[in-house]
Amino acid sequence: MSASGIRPGRRGRSVVTGIGVVAPTGIGAARHWESVLAGKSGLARITRFDPTGYPVHVAGEVPGFHAGEHVPGRLVPQTDRFTHFALAAAEAALLDAAADPATLPEYEMAVVTASSSGGTEFGQHEMENLYQKGSPWVGAYQSIAWFYAATTGQISIRHGMRGPCGVICGEQAGGLDALGQSRRLLDTGSRLVLSGGTDASLCPYGLVAQLSTGRLSTEDDPARAYLPFDTAASGFVPGEGGAMLVVENAGTARARGVAAYGELLGYAAGFDAAAHDGAARHSVLAAVVRRALADASLAPGDVDVVFADAAGTLAEDLAEARAITEVFGPGGVPVTAPKTLTGRLYAGGAALDAATALLSLSAGVIPHTAGLGRPAPGCDIDLVLDRPRRTDPRTAMVLARGHGGFTSALILGAGAHDARPR
Repeated sequence: MSASGIRPGRRGRSVVTGIGVVAPTGIGAARHWESVLAGKSGLARITRFDPTGYPVHVAGEVPGFHAGEHVPGRLVPQTDRFTHFALAAAEAALLDAAADPATLPEYEMAVVTASSSGGTEFGQHEMENLYQKGSPWVGAYQSIAWFYAATTGQISIRHGMRGPCGVICGEQAGGLDALGQSRRLLDTGSRLVLSGGTDASLCPYGLVAQLSTGRLSTEDDPARAYLPFDTAASGFVPGEGGAMLVVENAGTARARGVAAYGELLGYAAGFDAAAHDGAARHSVLAAVVRRALADASLAPGDVDVVFADAAGTLAEDLAEARAITEVFGPGGVPVTAPKTLTGRLYAGGAALDAATALLSLSAGVIPHTAGLGRPAPGCDIDLVLDRPRRTDPRTAMVLARGHGGFTSALILGAGAHDARPR
């Protein structure tokens, strides 16, 4: 028996009690949710650098984020923007959960985050120093700031969380994999886990790396650049940001007297080897969805809404639509993709989708997929368009596919309806 009272290997209830958001739709869960309901897009022409010489000009940038306002001053020059986002979101999530790490056993608090590209912008600046000024101008922090696990390390140090710590590198799917790992950590003795993902690769170096996939939209009109499941789909818009969540054992949350946004009911992951060849197969995703349902002991009819991966390319969108239809039936479940407002945030995207799904369950409303015109032929799904749909959903499934074949599904159950973003 562990110090937290949970037998290793025994599945306890894992609930989310705190949400922190740093996204193109706003800083903070409340502002993000307001933007989602209003269909207020965070996509615009790139301002972090001059994109004129590149084929991609539109992205989802986090508005008004000044690292010094959210991160201790000494850490700002030592860490990358993706870590700044995570530190800010983690702080907000802990505050939202009314969780003070100083009052909890340090070895029973864990951190697991997801990252796709690591400290890309930090690394670019250090390389600029190397080639323009010479090696003496390369700082010592280059050795750690670029690293995928830098965020996990900085969060654990800042909050004294000395339990199991790790990082998941599964691109878009990583955000769900981190949450799946948080549930395992609670089952093996951790009392509280900070989990989620952030990415920040909107710099020339980062953009060039992303262009290699051939999946980015080159449309200059932000309103037309990212249209998943639409006849005009032409790729996806890159974005930055993400979300961090406080995940804890239901008994611990109850003892602290805090309401939960919802519960992690089921999770599964798989790998589509054909993705390396650009093939869009739906069979792996369908199998992962079924295994997530089995893990949650649910039937397809028990799911009230699906938050889609929404790749933004016709072939991949059709593959996802076919997988959803195979499991749930044609039009069998409402489907939404609020990420049309933010772009795809890589490791931060699925974590943000999970946060948005929990807010959706708490509010009793399904957010719409903003900006779409005409659904593409073959996408026989009940896509929520035009306006939010108030259906009092109680169970949500979040899907995510990462570049290279990573595939994940997470099922969330509703908590107390008064668990609003504070």
